[in-house]
Amino acid sequence: MLMKNLHLSLSSTIFHRLASRGITTLSSLPRRRIIVRAKYPSFSFPILSRPISSGKVLAMASTSSTSPKHTNRLAAEHSPYLLQHAHNPVDWYPWGEEAFEEARKRDVPIFLSIGYSTCHWCHVMEVESFESEEVAKLLNDSFVSIKVDREERPDVDKVYMSFVQALYGGGGWPLSVFLSPDLKPLMGGTYFPPNDNYGRPGFKTLLKKVKDAWDTKRDVLVKSGTYAIEELSKALSAKAGNDKLPDGLSRTAVSICAKQLSGSYDSRYGGFGSAPKFPRPVEIQLMLYHSKKLKEAGKTSEADEDQSMVLFSLQGMANGGMHDHVGGGFHRYSVDECWHVPHFEKMLYDQGQLANVYLDGFIITKDVMYSYVARDILDYLRRDMIAPEGGIYSAEDADSFESEGAKRKKEGAFYIWTNDEIDEVLGENADLFKEHYYVKKSGNCDLSSMSDPHNEFAGKNVLIERNELSAMASKFSLSVEKYQEILGECRRKLFDVRLKRPKPHLDDKVIVSWNGLVISALARASKILRAEPQGTKYCFPVVNSQPEEYIDVAEKAALFIRGNLYDEQSHRLQHSYRQGPSKAPAFLDDYAFLISGLLDLYENGGGINWLKWAIELQETQDELYLDREGGAYFNTEGQDPSVLLRVKEDHDGAEPSGNSVSAINLVRLASIVAGEKANSYLTTAQRLLAVFELRLKELAVAVPLMCCAADMISFPSRKQVVLVGSKSSAELNNMLCAAHSVYDPNKTVIHIDPWSSDEMEFWEECNSSVAEMAKRNRNSEKVVALVCQHFTCSPPVYDSSSLTRLLSK
Repeated sequence: MLMKNLHLSLSSTIFHRLASRGITTLSSLPRRRIIVRAKYPSFSFPILSRPISSGKVLAMASTSSTSPKHTNRLAAEHSPYLLQHAHNPVDWYPWGEEAFEEARKRDVPIFLSIGYSTCHWCHVMEVESFESEEVAKLLNDSFVSIKVDREERPDVDKVYMSFVQALYGGGGWPLSVFLSPDLKPLMGGTYFPPNDNYGRPGFKTLLKKVKDAWDTKRDVLVKSGTYAIEELSKALSAKAGNDKLPDGLSRTAVSICAKQLSGSYDSRYGGFGSAPKFPRPVEIQLMLYHSKKLKEAGKTSEADEDQSMVLFSLQGMANGGMHDHVGGGFHRYSVDECWHVPHFEKMLYDQGQLANVYLDGFIITKDVMYSYVARDILDYLRRDMIAPEGGIYSAEDADSFESEGAKRKKEGAFYIWTNDEIDEVLGENADLFKEHYYVKKSGNCDLSSMSDPHNEFAGKNVLIERNELSAMASKFSLSVEKYQEILGECRRKLFDVRLKRPKPHLDDKVIVSWNGLVISALARASKILRAEPQGTKYCFPVVNSQPEEYIDVAEKAALFIRGNLYDEQSHRLQHSYRQGPSKAPAFLDDYAFLISGLLDLYENGGGINWLKWAIELQETQDELYLDREGGAYFNTEGQDPSVLLRVKEDHDGAEPSGNSVSAINLVRLASIVAGEKANSYLTTAQRLLAVFELRLKELAVAVPLMCCAADMISFPSRKQVVLVGSKSSAELNNMLCAAHSVYDPNKTVIHIDPWSSDEMEFWEECNSSVAEMAKRNRNSEKVVALVCQHFTCSPPVYDSSSLTRLLSK
């Protein structure tokens, strides 16, 4: 009775409880072991995450020029992750009918392995198991083995990750699942070591036991797998009970979520929750949104408390080792509570979202520390992550060789430093630098028992700032400006030395959804950073670009997507690009995140063409993903029979959910257009939110961005800033900067050139009131700004400072 108790753990109530814990597709957790026992008679399945000292086993393939001993079907794929496994002795198949037919023909189960190219524990399992001739024989003789890149096929990953999470209460990558030939999940876990240890079965033992179970208890396995999918389908495709949320819940969801987050706030180091600490930007967005609501309600003290939690958290992340002080950008997460030792991979979705919340921090405080960090992230992307054609790459690996010719890759090798290296490179400034960044001869990964439990980084240093800048400058009898200049020069020297090290693997896929997140940040930076004090100069790795350069990068990325991943006839997107478009169609997140980025691109001064495309994409999204009967959006089109679940995702995790972003997009679009179209957008958004009423009521902390959307839709009237003037006018750019200089998520910026026939035609068709405003305020001498709310517009203002004052009221 291998799956005897599956019906209990997969009932919709239990599934909701498990999903509500927020354990949704987190990458393998750092340096700790989690074992969850399933109720199987002869063996259990360990959900392992970083259980051993990986530096001892990570002997990655070298750059040998000799012909590989093995080549499998993955050699014909474009995915960097699949190509990493193209020369394993395992007879891998890509996801597709050829593999399914082979399993049916041989009447054997499928072993499905899902990961991504910068996944540390995916590399470990490859070295330990998939490069092993012994393991390969077990797999090749008794299974059909399939490799999936979760970044190329998030739909496939979602099905089997949901199964593992619901059954065992946790998940991660690599994801290892056994399937029937008709793709029903039978059993699974994440990382498995090759050999038995601590009384737990290793991967080789597991393979033998699964084969035996398939031969002797197949009917029970298949029946249970079918039942699992049926229960998951019910749990993950809820329908709205009403046309909209109760008014009270719309207005209180943000407060409920803020209260829950405040309860987990770490007052010592910042952030919400304990180690390992993930930078979950949607939490920051929620707390800032709630702070503004409290200020508007006159609750200044409570508002300041929320804001201080956010700002302290942003400072802690920026000062910590999770931030790459030498090269810019952020690593995936911190393994300890003090933001010090990171898991070193760099993911594009983190960079885009973090740049945006640091921009928000700058808008609110006008403190250039926040604008520095936003620039630091965006300049890292511009230097290292953008293709010549404009698309933005996905990720950089955590692991790399310590030196040319080394046999083993080690996590963090590219980023960490010895005391002697610092002395050699920095000379007379070494002592200053070492004190500033807590560099020690013995290594500095000692701030927490969780930082380096296996002493992998003994004698090595992860740079972290632990002292106030002004105090350190005073200690060395320097002005703050001179002290910062020296630190910048030191970082540049270390950067140049670091460039000579073997670089981590770059995953050069261009993923539409993640590009959308970065397009948003780049567009916003182009206007928000204009509020920096005149003459502000930053030190390396920030480049000191003119803010307008960022919108050029955003437009180039958008043009790349339109030119390479969009069909002008069908109006449909493809999901990703590497040496050509991927085979997979786009998913909900691709549309939602790109629409959001295009709206930001337009609102921050981009052409009307970006707004038109956003509206066009919204129509396609509604056609392909909207559940017109039950409300909300599915994550897939539902056309691929090999994808067994069509899910309505709501969890705002490392990435926001497509439904949360879509709800906000619909509210924004409804404030731009008018009439029946605006009403349709709002109705769709209201029904979407109603689908997730239980989630918003019982576990708001799992859906912070959706809480913001619920509050936005409860606003009786969204603020509109309408700017009328020639696109060639420098003053229009100044007005756009003023329009974005005040933090207000419930604001839409519309700019219109009354001399442009294309723009006037668009507004006449989509919102005649805006077209009429443009006609009435056409002025060849000046740019005219109006602020409209509750069906009333302010008297026009004609300069940026007056607009800023008006918006600050």
